[in-house]
Amino acid sequence: NPVRDDGTGVAVNVSGTWSARRIVMQAHRFKVLFADPESDWHRTTATLLEPHGIEAVAVGTGREALNRLETGEIHVAVLDQHLPQLSGLQVVKLLRESESAPPAILLARDYSNQLLHEALVMRVFSVLAKPVDVNLLLSTLARVMQRKYAGRWPAV
Repeated sequence: NPVRDDGTGVAVNVSGTWSARRIVMQAHRFKVLFADPESDWHRTTATLLEPHGIEAVAVGTGREALNRLETGEIHVAVLDQHLPQLSGLQVVKLLRESESAPPAILLARDYSNQLLHEALVMRVFSVLAKPVDVNLLLSTLARVMQRKYAGRWPAV
């Protein structure tokens, strides 16, 4: 597919589907928090996202996720629903008390209509099934960037 670069750090193909683009010779500017007890998944995902200018920050519990998100340095949170200490939705609920909460993507190995309803009520950006397809995750992160940051990499 031919790709048009709109100069914002995001490329769009002719069908209108957004995808993240590698930012050459620039430091990471888009920080994604991955809260998932499966640490091997973090490392693999970080390696795959790094060439796209995305820095992955990994934590293993809901409490660690909440503490890291409260620093304000994270642009989007990818949270496993079944985190130890606090579930992904519990983290989202506590984050929503802050006006500067980043968008959240929820990961769930087995999700129900009830979980989807709760995620919708909590304004979760997207719910993805585990195991997560990396291309789908990258596409979802690009949609977050487009909607939340108007297609521009957040200022450092």
